[in-house]
Amino acid sequence: MNFQQLRSVRETVRCGFNLSEAAVVLEASQSGVSRQIRDLENELGILLFKRSGKRLTGLTSPGDHLLPIIERVLDDSLNLRQAGQDFLAREEGLLSIAATHSQARYALPAAVQEFRLRFPGVRLHLHQGTPRQIAQMLLDGEVDVGIATELPRNHPQLAAISCRCWTHLVVAPAGHPLLTEAPLTIEKLARHPLITYDSGLTGRSRIDEAFARHGLSPDIVLAAMDADVIKTYVELGVGVGIVADLAYDAVRDRRLRALEAGHLFGENRTQLAVRRGGHLRGYIHAFIDAFAPGMAREAIARASAEAPPDDGG
Repeated sequence: MNFQQLRSVRETVRCGFNLSEAAVVLEASQSGVSRQIRDLENELGILLFKRSGKRLTGLTSPGDHLLPIIERVLDDSLNLRQAGQDFLAREEGLLSIAATHSQARYALPAAVQEFRLRFPGVRLHLHQGTPRQIAQMLLDGEVDVGIATELPRNHPQLAAISCRCWTHLVVAPAGHPLLTEAPLTIEKLARHPLITYDSGLTGRSRIDEAFARHGLSPDIVLAAMDADVIKTYVELGVGVGIVADLAYDAVRDRRLRALEAGHLFGENRTQLAVRRGGHLRGYIHAFIDAFAPGMAREAIARASAEAPPDDGG
């Protein structure tokens, strides 16, 4: 029995039992992946996969039972390697962070600056992506920490805590008529063409829910991944913008004016996530402290040490 056999089983399941896709992920041939699976089945004396001809169609009952064990063994092997590296280089190494554009652009810089002063020997890799992409990078072990507002909730392998609160602002060019229509209401906002975030990003779901509750269909003429793009087109007069409050600076955005919109769209919470059960090096805890001072380190440490919930009932 070897780790390559276990990886072949895990990736085949993750790829929907498609051996060709699993082979690409493992950088192996399809026949090689198939052979690894059969060798493991022969050693265990059971079939892990259901088959239809040469195609794999699902897990057998024993395969379904053994898959969590296989995943734990692979996770523990990664933790063992990381723990050894952590012992040898307590203040040197690599910290990989995945964040949405808004978090990377506006929320992370202060924490990164503080971290770099404390750990000059640690290299930082910053990845940007959607919440779904960030979750997948965490699951695949590509990053140590993920930061977003709307991380998917269907991944029990991830441990997440809410660590920062923020609200939305409505931004418009100076002199725009909406700026004089106090108080701001959802009905007044719905009369104007709007520019805001793509679905799944930076509290967009709360924006959609607010209009739906009032039976309104907003005229969203442009949706973007980041606030800088939104503000650019607001300045051009394409529409009124809805952005996160951390993305607006009265000095930097001097051509725009902002209206508080927390009463319309509610409070949002930034989530910080790690892979549950993963080994967290000391400097990873230090970064978490820098980004979310207070109880965040203890909370994420407790959550990451817990076993995933048993969905089997």
